[in-house]
Amino acid sequence: MKILLDIRNIKEICKMKIIPLKEGNFSASKTKDFSLLTDENFDKIAGIKMSVQPFLIITQNDYILLDAGIGWKNEDGKSVISEILEKENILPSQITKLLLSHLHKDHIEGAIRLTHDGFEAAFPNAQIYIQKRELDFAMENEGNPSFDFEILKKLIQLPNIIWMNDDKGQITDEISYEVVGGHTPFMQVFWIRENEETVFYGADDLPQASYLKYHLAYKSDFDGRKAMELRLKWEKEAKENRWKILLYHDMDKTIVEV
Repeated sequence: MKILLDIRNIKEICKMKIIPLKEGNFSASKTKDFSLLTDENFDKIAGIKMSVQPFLIITQNDYILLDAGIGWKNEDGKSVISEILEKENILPSQITKLLLSHLHKDHIEGAIRLTHDGFEAAFPNAQIYIQKRELDFAMENEGNPSFDFEILKKLIQLPNIIWMNDDKGQITDEISYEVVGGHTPFMQVFWIRENEETVFYGADDLPQASYLKYHLAYKSDFDGRKAMELRLKWEKEAKENRWKILLYHDMDKTIVEV
């Protein structure tokens, strides 16, 4: 009995830690300008309302950041994500991997910061994983307001970039990925598995809990029908395998289990 209890205790101790890094709720205009929503302006600002919410996953081997947010700053000019990390007693330098699902501005701008000496990596020790075909698509669409090309060009000059070219694979024993398309042609999603626990990040193919309730093809996606079909597939797999689904753009929820 004592051995069984010890095993259970070890599993509990070794559970992944999931930390939502919510920068806020925003309204995105047609030109993809983001305005922070408050109680005072919530009903006055037009646009698509959404959260911007990267996630930090802490495993036994890594501090994994899933997308980097929009780089929003508080009234004192301090990064909101840095503030949250500080409250968790985590330094930006502790992040070991930054996994980018796609290259829209609200997913990458927090990856770099402007200093007196120019731009530098916000997470200086992190390997940055970027799908090369997603970059090629972005660069072919210069002028598209979903991308911030100034930031994107600075991002790809950073050290520690791991260029990804395969359709699917393993980054480590715990981290797997697949290029699925949908929201963008080469968007990729991630699974993190440790100690019989699975976290799934569907990025903007599955950004809000309502996308599981209403099976719709959204015009905001590059291929809305494909994204819808992927959600149906993932919902089934999530139920069967008890995934924890991370929601990047949900204003109320962070994690759901279906």
